[in-house]
Amino acid sequence: MFASHTASIAAGYYHTPVIANGFNYGHASGMAPGARIAVYKALYTFGGYMSDVVAAVDQAVEDGVDILSLSVGVSSVPPGLSAVLNVLDMELLFATKAGVLVVQAAGNGGPSTSSVISISPWITSVAASITDRKYNTTILLGNGQSFSGTGLARNLFPKFQITFWSFRHTSIPYFNLPSFNLWYMELIFKLTIKSAAPTEGEIYYPIAAAADVCVRDATTITVDGCQRPELFIPLLVQGKLIICTYTFEFEYESASIATVAETMKQVGAAGFIITTDPAMGSEQVKSTMLTLQTPSIVLDNMYTSLALWEYYNSHTVRGRRGQAVVFAATARILDGRQATYSGQAPIVAAYSSRGPDVNSALKQTVDVLKPNVLAPGSSIWAAWSPNSEGDQYIKGQSFALQSGTSMATPHIAGIAALIKQKHPKWSPAAITSAMMTTADRTDTSGGPILAQSTNQLAPATPFDFGAGSINACQAIEPGLIFNANFKHYVQFLCAVPGLDDRSLRRAVGVGCPDNRKFWCSDLNTASVIISNLVGSREVIREVTNVGHKNETYTVYVREPLGVNVTVVPATFRIGGNASRRLKLIFQATETTNAYTFGEMVLKSMVHTVRVPLAVYVSSVVSS
Repeated sequence: MFASHTASIAAGYYHTPVIANGFNYGHASGMAPGARIAVYKALYTFGGYMSDVVAAVDQAVEDGVDILSLSVGVSSVPPGLSAVLNVLDMELLFATKAGVLVVQAAGNGGPSTSSVISISPWITSVAASITDRKYNTTILLGNGQSFSGTGLARNLFPKFQITFWSFRHTSIPYFNLPSFNLWYMELIFKLTIKSAAPTEGEIYYPIAAAADVCVRDATTITVDGCQRPELFIPLLVQGKLIICTYTFEFEYESASIATVAETMKQVGAAGFIITTDPAMGSEQVKSTMLTLQTPSIVLDNMYTSLALWEYYNSHTVRGRRGQAVVFAATARILDGRQATYSGQAPIVAAYSSRGPDVNSALKQTVDVLKPNVLAPGSSIWAAWSPNSEGDQYIKGQSFALQSGTSMATPHIAGIAALIKQKHPKWSPAAITSAMMTTADRTDTSGGPILAQSTNQLAPATPFDFGAGSINACQAIEPGLIFNANFKHYVQFLCAVPGLDDRSLRRAVGVGCPDNRKFWCSDLNTASVIISNLVGSREVIREVTNVGHKNETYTVYVREPLGVNVTVVPATFRIGGNASRRLKLIFQATETTNAYTFGEMVLKSMVHTVRVPLAVYVSSVVSS
């Protein structure tokens, strides 16, 4: 069950054995194993209704929860002049007013820009990363070549008796070949088996392309995905490794690797190999981390896919009509269930939704950083209800491997619970600020954290990973925080373009104050986003020293392209629990007509506080 998975990521027991399909994958722990969990059911297999979600949030606040983890969201930015006035975000604003930190998945619409669906500044929006843990499966070919791929399937351990048939006096309706060729096919198959090592798991199995062992009137598109068992000829499939192709049907979810596995099981194949369609480019293959019983490997590298096909075609004998009559290519798939750890920095997952934040379905940008922070979200082991409905390859299991910003969200919720335990009087904004200002922007060697994009890896920007990758140890003691409360959020709403006083009063029960702020960028957050800089702009930020000692901070600025940034004061001393206002002056020097990024760093002898900057320069001269 999805809720079991996310709940155990946030607060699952410490050092719990992860056993799936009878194999022990190691141990798992929740972020805050000592935290108490309350789970509210508002969604079902068919989806759900907003009224149920709002009722669940209401009940959670009434029950006194400290952290609200939402691995759900709207399917798209709500319509209307101002998306932040949608029912759910208003409900979450009042939850924040009650002292509840709301953590929400940014969405899985990446890598498209402005695909983030968690849009309001009072919500902590979470992006998803790929970790350094890999499950590498290896396929060994009969010619000595070996290729690495992905997959969590067992080794090929033959548990059946191989039966041979003589075809010298038989004809197969779909081939109608001369008896000599049929006998030759059988003889080669026998020799291949006999020449293999007798030890279990070391047998090389014949390889066959799906199109070569299917009925002849089936189309290539229908066959290559290996989704329909009735198209395969059992006599030709049994005991072979079948090559299937990952096509756009898998991307559009009209096909799945789970269905491939079920098809191969039904037709009696020894296993399957997923190769990548050249038309797919370098798209990430979905569902490669299913815990399958059927031996399998996914070759998600175009080079290895082409190399396998070259080997197969050069070792397959064909008849006059192009039919495969001898399957002389062989291979064995090794066990891929042992994890390896590369030590690489997190990489923003391709599916993770991106900024900049928007205020309406018309994609009008607003001065809010989204997402806020990055956390692990790809191939995450966590608890699963054995009685859950859905994927048959997870049903009956107590653990499952899942991916998405839904998995990244409870990581942040659990860490927020640890911060709340350490600092029980901190506001939701203070906790978010602590996680943002201490997040990692670089890898261990000082290089930039990368993001998966279309067919490439590129240095991540704040619109990919927010303030950076979560650093739980540093977030406990951040030094300085940027605080905000309900009154400040109302002032922010008053500055949102297109939002009038009447609409605001109807949504939140209060109107705009007399000291109405003019820019959304004036909200006191741990970031500065200016979506339309014309000439210059002054932005005020107030920092609070959450330590007990006096500290002296020096300000360093890495300026966005096309902007001069001045911070006053450049050096300041701040007492324990005291606050200090900083003035940031942004002066346009070059029209960019695009966002450029920088950073403000406040550094003392003990703490380093990082604040991302993103500025879109529309004009150098003020109008």
